[in-house]
Amino acid sequence: MRGIKTIIFLIISNTFMTFAWYGHLKFKEFSWGKNLGLISLIVISWGLAFFEYLFQVPANRAGYEGDGGPFSLVQLKTIQEAITLTVFMIFTTLFFKGEKLGWNHLAGFGLIVLAVFVIFKKW
Repeated sequence: MRGIKTIIFLIISNTFMTFAWYGHLKFKEFSWGKNLGLISLIVISWGLAFFEYLFQVPANRAGYEGDGGPFSLVQLKTIQEAITLTVFMIFTTLFFKGEKLGWNHLAGFGLIVLAVFVIFKKW
């Protein structure tokens, strides 16, 4: 159960993170965002990042084997990276229609999935 909670919280956390890091690139398309300066964008992104941390910290606590969870620190980081790329690919496809994901992007993502397999494999 802690493993599932960890993954769900990491997905939520990464969704906020992706909007904090890249969502502001779309603000200029809205009337309220056309004239926002860099400091305003940073403050808005920090506000979004706050919600990222509300889920990231509990996810790592629940998932880390040192706190009774099922994952090692390396496994947690690997899960985090795979989720980050998955959320980013969905975000890019939905919100940045002009950005095309090519075969090389998909191949690279496949290699990261392979890395997850290798890291979780008991040798």
